[in-house]
Amino acid sequence: MGFQKRPGPWLTGLSAGLLLLFSWATLAQPPSLSALAHHPHLCQTSWDADGRRYPGFFCPRLTDTPEEAYCCHLLAAGGSCCTRAEFEGLYQVNLSALAPPPILRGPAPLLALGLYSLLLLALMTADLVHFCRGRGRGQSRDPGPGSQGRPSVSSAARPLQASSVEQLRKDGNELFKCGDYEGALTAYTQALDLGATPQDQAVLHRNRAACHLKLEDYDKAESEASKAIDKDGGDVKALYRRSQALEKLGRLDQAVLDLQRCVSLEPKNRVFQEALRNIAGQVQEKVRYMSSTDAKVEQMFQILLDPQEKGTEKKQKASQNLVVLAREDAGAEKIFRSNGVQLLQRLLDTGEPDLMLAALRTLVGICSEHQSRTVATLSVLGTRRVVSILGVENQAVSLAACHLLQVMFDALKEGVKKGFRGKEGAIIVDPARELKVLISNLLELLTEVGVSGQGRDNALTLLIKVVPRKSPKDPNNSLTLWVIDQGLKKILEVGGSVQDPPGELTVTANSRMSASILLSKLFDDLKCDAERENFHRLCENYIKSWFEGQGLAGKLRAIQTVSCLLQGPCDAGNRALELNGVMESVIALCASEQEEEQLVAVEALIHAAGKAKRASFITANGVSLLKDLYKRSEKDSIRIRALVGLCKLGSAGGTDFSMKQFAEGSTLKLAKQCRKWLCNEQIDAGTRRWAVEGLAYLTFDADVKEEFVEDEAALKALFQLSKSEERSVLFAVASALVNCTNSYDYEEPDPKMVELAKYAKQHVPEQHPKDKPSFVRARVKKLLAAGVVSAMTCMVKTESPVLTSSCRELLSRVFLALVEEVEERGTVVAQGGGKALIPLALEGTDVGQTKAAQALAKLTITSDPEMTFPGERIYELVRPLVSLLHLHRSGLQNFEALMALTNLAGISERLRQKILKEKAVPMIEGYMFEEHEMIRRAATECMCNLAMSKEVQDLFEATGNDRLKLLVLYSGEDDELLRQAAAGGLAMLTSMRPSLCSRIPQVTTHWLEILQALLLSPNQELQHRGAVVVLNMVEASREIASTLMESEVLEILSVLAKGKESPVARAAAASLGKAVDYGLIKPSQDGE
Repeated sequence: MGFQKRPGPWLTGLSAGLLLLFSWATLAQPPSLSALAHHPHLCQTSWDADGRRYPGFFCPRLTDTPEEAYCCHLLAAGGSCCTRAEFEGLYQVNLSALAPPPILRGPAPLLALGLYSLLLLALMTADLVHFCRGRGRGQSRDPGPGSQGRPSVSSAARPLQASSVEQLRKDGNELFKCGDYEGALTAYTQALDLGATPQDQAVLHRNRAACHLKLEDYDKAESEASKAIDKDGGDVKALYRRSQALEKLGRLDQAVLDLQRCVSLEPKNRVFQEALRNIAGQVQEKVRYMSSTDAKVEQMFQILLDPQEKGTEKKQKASQNLVVLAREDAGAEKIFRSNGVQLLQRLLDTGEPDLMLAALRTLVGICSEHQSRTVATLSVLGTRRVVSILGVENQAVSLAACHLLQVMFDALKEGVKKGFRGKEGAIIVDPARELKVLISNLLELLTEVGVSGQGRDNALTLLIKVVPRKSPKDPNNSLTLWVIDQGLKKILEVGGSVQDPPGELTVTANSRMSASILLSKLFDDLKCDAERENFHRLCENYIKSWFEGQGLAGKLRAIQTVSCLLQGPCDAGNRALELNGVMESVIALCASEQEEEQLVAVEALIHAAGKAKRASFITANGVSLLKDLYKRSEKDSIRIRALVGLCKLGSAGGTDFSMKQFAEGSTLKLAKQCRKWLCNEQIDAGTRRWAVEGLAYLTFDADVKEEFVEDEAALKALFQLSKSEERSVLFAVASALVNCTNSYDYEEPDPKMVELAKYAKQHVPEQHPKDKPSFVRARVKKLLAAGVVSAMTCMVKTESPVLTSSCRELLSRVFLALVEEVEERGTVVAQGGGKALIPLALEGTDVGQTKAAQALAKLTITSDPEMTFPGERIYELVRPLVSLLHLHRSGLQNFEALMALTNLAGISERLRQKILKEKAVPMIEGYMFEEHEMIRRAATECMCNLAMSKEVQDLFEATGNDRLKLLVLYSGEDDELLRQAAAGGLAMLTSMRPSLCSRIPQVTTHWLEILQALLLSPNQELQHRGAVVVLNMVEASREIASTLMESEVLEILSVLAKGKESPVARAAAASLGKAVDYGLIKPSQDGE
């Protein structure tokens, strides 16, 4: 039949009979109370009603105290150990009055035990032989691949699968011990996929929970532990791990229940008892805090809603306390449960700005990172009511409402990150629906009459932050498509509005720019040509609806909308310009007698000149018109815009010195006039902004740059304007600074390609003589002296959609140019440049983040990081610096990042742990094999400092790697600085992990030569490192010490020990002293 025969029943019966005989012979007592009195230390084996077996045990166990040496129950199922007094009191016996239990002496028990052992050995041997024979017969009868019939299922398949699960579990355990929690998690997951038994599944799930705890992913840890408990309700390890995860998640009440269950299952386990005491203390503290705040919350609302307390200091203090209380999650929950949202609604209904601010800021605390409270708040207040607060005239209230809505959006999109999770399922309906309702109300607000300009700007800002995807890797852009279908016309209506005309929407100077940015974000978030074509179609239909049949006012709105598109998604703007009659209307309106019409037309003409081919068309057809406007118009607003148009056309050649659109000296005259308007404080900021726009284009010319940085008044006016409320000027300021510092990307052309281009009569770009490095350094010094860093720091802190990712990139480029020279870095740090660089390195385009990270690396290398980045800010450096280690970065960026990380790793263990957490060690190890000697040396120095961490020491101590060998070999290299770094790491590792000393002779046969070379080096630093390594090896093992003393090392150490008092001499003397202690050498007669 294909099944193996087992030994006959007589063998089994004989074995069982002898076992019973042996048990009777050794114990010879029935399981009764009298037996327990004679054998008080034994809790006997028992079975429960479900057939579960509980093996017996002797008291005391490992978890019991020595006094608890008596079994207080007859059976092991409920057995526990207790003291003698408890035992005697429980069973009403006096152990001292009883006769001692009989001791079986004589040969009979020993003979029975011997016979049983021999028989057991014979049975095991017979069983093994029978199994092997049966397996061979089974294999011979196994049908081949070509045989017919149903294949038989071997019973060996199941043990093989079980062994695979067991092996994966063991592999996971080893990885866990080594600190590779991700690897352990993978092994446990693979074991689960093999179809483990329910018991194995419980073990694997609780092991996965332990991995997630180590990785600080407490949600998954709680989930895995719960799965283990579902498989085995009495798994105390799973219960304990779930309690740990729940504690970290703030769900203390549930954690207490798990710990109480652990203690009930293992009452004597002190770890569980201590954990229960700790968490019980936390719960009591939380209860006391909550109960103490009950009366305070009620009292605060009474004061705030009391009409008699209007405007008093008491009322102000109550509002501040309410806001502070809401910042803590427990306080926010207390306010929420105390009918707080309804009371806050009454504060909002008062219309008093101070009370509205207090209510909005308190609601921020209630909704922050809490989805259920956010949905409940919206249902009480009403989505329309919350959004309408954005449109109030009071700017502070509007900004507070904007902050509240941002928090609500984050809570709905990201979900819950802390506390009270178990109570949310019944409240949450559909967060996606709530999101769309909020966005729909924001879109409606954009075109409502009576809404303040500031409120409209805040609504646009929220849409910019919330609607587009955070990353192109996210495949879902449905929200963007929905906003385009539902609200694109409303956004275009804001972008096409004219500032402050009668009957129009109220807008600010920044409204149209914000609309342009939102349109650009939406367009960039589209994934395919069909989606972009739909965007173009909607824009063109909207423009046509105003341009055709709406008279002059309609044409003005259409042209203004085109200008908005040109500043945002320029592809859509260029297509709109090509619509029939649009460009002709722009040219015609430039000659209008009405200032408003001229303003709209000239701005459209300026924005239309962005593309080179269109700039050439306008140069041929519109320059005379712009010049005529500039010379003849009596309005400065028209003249300055015409001047900017001329500036833009004049800079169409970019930095190419050979491509000049205008005659020699024309650009200098235009720049001079721009600087004159920029310095004229009588002109409003909105008009002066255009002067900066002109300079941003003209500063492509090196002559203009030189004159501009020499004009201190112009620089001062530029920096003051960048700090003003005119946020639309930021990009122009950043562009002008990039041009002045030459921080744009520029590659020197290949001389051979230049010759080839000249031979083929192709255009070859030429660099201006004043763009040479010496001129650039001089301009940088002048900008620093004028206070450029403080101005840029203020620009980075701007919370406005105008500070786009592109603008951030420009600022990062300028910062990198400012810190290029070592002597200028102190000035940058003193003016706050270090603080401003961190947000630039964490957010923006990839190029911008890289430039900012490189600037941070330069500052970290040459200055004290703890002074430059005080407090917690220093820990934010690690991630940007690690990003420079990726292979697609340049060699210079790799080198500077390694040098900066070396400095950080030498400061504190917390920083080293941060570097390890960012997974920088594998990349640093890779650069230790780099061909470039400076990169290789920097990586070795960084690893030397990281070796102070236990995790790195474990990596060197682990078997099967060449890390230690590499350090030993590098200690013998010709590069002295590389030797110094490697020898320093070797000295540190052998000092902290003596086990590595015995492995040094195994990694290379040249180890003695390398140590001798270190000891004989003229460099004191190398000598000291070599002496420390030798001392550590001598102290680690007598065998290694003997090998060293038999070599020339003894003579070298003797000479070094007799030298001047120094660390080298002390280390050498200590090595010789240890060798004397081992008896390997004898001290000389003079005692040396």
